[in-house]
Amino acid sequence: MTTSAEPKGIRLWPRTLRARLFVILLAGLTIAHVMSFTVLFFERYVAAKSVMFNTLENDIATSIAILDRLPATERGAWLNRLSRDNYGFILGPGVPGNPSLDPATIELSANIQRATGPQYPVKVETVPGDRRHVQAHLTLSDGSPLTIDVYPKGVMPLADWLPFVLLAQLALLILCSWFAMRQAVRPLVNLAAAADTLDPNRNTPRLSETGPTEVAYAASAFNAMRDRIAQYLEERVQILAAISHDLQTPITRMKLRAEMADDFADREKLIQDLGQIESLVKEGVAYARSAHGNVEKATRIDLSSFIESLVYDYQDTGKAVTANDVDGGAIITRPQALRRILTNLVDNALKFGGSAEIEVRRLADDSVTIKVLDHGPGIPEDQLDAVLKPFVRLEDSRNRDTGGTGLGLAIAQQLAASINASLTLKNRTGGGLAAELTIRPHRA
Repeated sequence: MTTSAEPKGIRLWPRTLRARLFVILLAGLTIAHVMSFTVLFFERYVAAKSVMFNTLENDIATSIAILDRLPATERGAWLNRLSRDNYGFILGPGVPGNPSLDPATIELSANIQRATGPQYPVKVETVPGDRRHVQAHLTLSDGSPLTIDVYPKGVMPLADWLPFVLLAQLALLILCSWFAMRQAVRPLVNLAAAADTLDPNRNTPRLSETGPTEVAYAASAFNAMRDRIAQYLEERVQILAAISHDLQTPITRMKLRAEMADDFADREKLIQDLGQIESLVKEGVAYARSAHGNVEKATRIDLSSFIESLVYDYQDTGKAVTANDVDGGAIITRPQALRRILTNLVDNALKFGGSAEIEVRRLADDSVTIKVLDHGPGIPEDQLDAVLKPFVRLEDSRNRDTGGTGLGLAIAQQLAASINASLTLKNRTGGGLAAELTIRPHRA
């Protein structure tokens, strides 16, 4: 199957659902927050400008009325009293300027003209300079010139703490988006993890059926599916065990009759075939029992003594089995299941390699690796996983005359899963096969 090449560079759209939901939710909330802030800021700007201009009109109208009624000699003493932060009064023509053209100056001019009224014609000009400077020229009732000197300010100055509030709101949006995304995606992650580790033969934790209705319903459906699969597998194993068990009696009876019968040409072949069938039936029963290998209680054993006992049992019968580099110590496991696994692996090595070597290593995470090595023909690389399945035999590398049933490694694989271990097969560099059993720390 071919896959399309992806363009190199920065990827704008994330791959994971978690990141996509986070980006969508955060972008939506941020845009909504910006729109809300813009509308509020604009409304406040309009209101503040209206209040400012109304105040300016009232103050200027009052100030002009006061100066117009005062004697000319007393007006100078009132200028400071009538001045404000952004405007003041000058008794005189002021500074010549340019006609106001920008919209802000035109709007200010209109407000000043409304404040003075038709009684005092006003001419508004912009005074050149670095700072925006506007002067309104008018004449009082006695003919004296009066100039309103205006330094317009911003309508709505920003507070110093406002940027920090905006940053706090943005941080809150990010936190809420992340939490909402986590709540939405976590059930999917848990479901995917449960599906990935689905093994009805192992006592793995069930999915929690708590939470929102949809999540609880999906978890309940998954647990029900898992129970049905386990039930189907158990029924198949029970059928296999029942058939294998029931076949032992007629096979034994047929074997006895063949042995007691008079000699005939195919008598030995018939007895040999019945022996092979009997062996296959026994292995079928053993495989069926291995599917329920977790019923044995886990106990603490000394691994070095356990391996030595196993090796001595083989050596007592003249088998070439040795143990090298045993890094033992105490472990908690199911000893009968472990013995059956190692027995199957050693028998396999003896059958196809003539000898077996056992090595034990303790890893940093307290796991234990047990290797069973042989010098046989090995297994083709593309068949290393297949031979761990039931009734799989390799006709090219392992001859049928050796009496294999195709269940030895399958039983070892099944029992390995029951003791929280994994079994892998690897071809050795110098020839032969290495069966590696990794036992993870036991959890009660």
